[in-house]
Amino acid sequence: MDASELVEMLPLLAPLLLVWFILLVAGLVDLVPRQRTRGPKWVWYVVVICFSMLGPVVYFLFGRDET
Repeated sequence: MDASELVEMLPLLAPLLLVWFILLVAGLVDLVPRQRTRGPKWVWYVVVICFSMLGPVVYFLFGRDET
């Protein structure tokens, strides 16, 4: 892939990168001050950071302890 192909794909990649970044930041902003999570907090950091777009979604669905 050369630079011209990357420039052509940029309009498609930019929204995906923006969604990924927003999910990552939202997951970390929610996780940092949270006192209790379902499971070890360090595991949720790994999930949010390492598993791209699905990590923060999984954390929001299953990791937060609302009690």
